[in-house]
Amino acid sequence: MSRDYYDILGVARNASDDDIKRAFRQKAKQYHPDANPDDAAAEARFKEVNAAYEVLSDQDKRSAYNQFGENWQHFQAGNGGGPFTDGAQFHDMSDIFETIFAGSGGRRHAGGFGGFGGRAQRSPRAGQDMEQPVRISLREAYEGTQRVYSKAGREVTLQIPRGAATGTKVRLAGEGQPGMYGGPPGNLYLIVEVADDPQFTRDGHDLGVDVQVDALTAMLGGEVEVPTLTGKLRMKVRPGTQAGKRLRLSGKGMPKLRDAGDYGDLLARVVINVPAQLSPEQRELAQALRDSLA
Repeated sequence: MSRDYYDILGVARNASDDDIKRAFRQKAKQYHPDANPDDAAAEARFKEVNAAYEVLSDQDKRSAYNQFGENWQHFQAGNGGGPFTDGAQFHDMSDIFETIFAGSGGRRHAGGFGGFGGRAQRSPRAGQDMEQPVRISLREAYEGTQRVYSKAGREVTLQIPRGAATGTKVRLAGEGQPGMYGGPPGNLYLIVEVADDPQFTRDGHDLGVDVQVDALTAMLGGEVEVPTLTGKLRMKVRPGTQAGKRLRLSGKGMPKLRDAGDYGDLLARVVINVPAQLSPEQRELAQALRDSLA
């Protein structure tokens, strides 16, 4: 017997749509194959989570599931709402009778209940859009990257563009839920999350990084090495540079999503590096310098 979809997502049966969406994102992130490489159990749970969300995020499917449990697909009405609602929904009773009286004479029995045997014309319905969270590193966001997504026994390669940021949506047309009655499939949207980088911070298109500058170079001027996402560069430091000053390297930030040929800037924050120990001679010189500046 399959597991209950509400238990899979860890929500109550009266959970709101927002509660279900939040639970799905949390579970999908927890069991995503990218976070659990070569873990068959996590992959199986990931598929369960997706299957549960497909049903509980759709009001028609959820209503049928609440009423009929794991056999909901045998009884689900095709045009929205449960199979026993009033008004225009009654023509779908023929599907239920055909299921109950399947086999010899099934259609004859179904047609004997007040003319339910004839199927009403159903208009095409587009499939639902789907969302798939995807986590990438800052360096992948800088260079652009791809992920492989498994769907219905096949693999789809997903291209994530350069300059993507947390919240960026990447659309894959036609890779969402299948349509009904000849309707087109929905779309799949990748929701990008860029992980924090241990060295660089990001502010829009600009990057920030700390640069160690020794005390003498800060006082007298010179050059220091500045890390970037494409390697190290040497940068001039003016005499009298103060701790916390930001040195700007134009065009060394993140590529702009809508204009791949344009980049933000890199802001290198000066951190004064003072030697922990001095020799007697160095201490004497430092003392003399302090006295002269007093």
